Amino acid sequence: MLRCFLKSKLHRMVVTQAELDYMGSITIDRNLMDMAGLYPNEKVLVADITTGNRFETYVLEGKPGTGVICINGAAAKLCDPGDRVIILQFVWLDIDKESILDPVVIVADDSNLNPREFS
Repeated sequence: MLRCFLKSKLHRMVVTQAELDYMGSITIDRNLMDMAGLYPNEKVLVADITTGNRFETYVLEGKPGTGVICINGAAAKLCDPGDRVIILQFVWLDIDKESILDPVVIVADDSNLNPREFS
């Protein structure tokens, strides 16, 4: 039986941009993607701590070292620059064959440039 588990999350990231005139997605600093194990075009769930809005989208690779968290397309109406968001990545596991993973949790600072892994 397959079950869905949290694999990683980028916690309390600061939205740096919201670009309405775009087809859709979330642009994430490549360094943050690497820390969380995210891939370009991977589906994520985004929860805005500031507004309570939640939406699913896919990841676009942002320039490393910029701290960029840009909400693109229609979702840009759900988040504003300065909002804090949680970006959640899930994985499907066969509980009969694989062990349950401990999720990777990356916590942001005010610039998204000096995140730390929470254990």
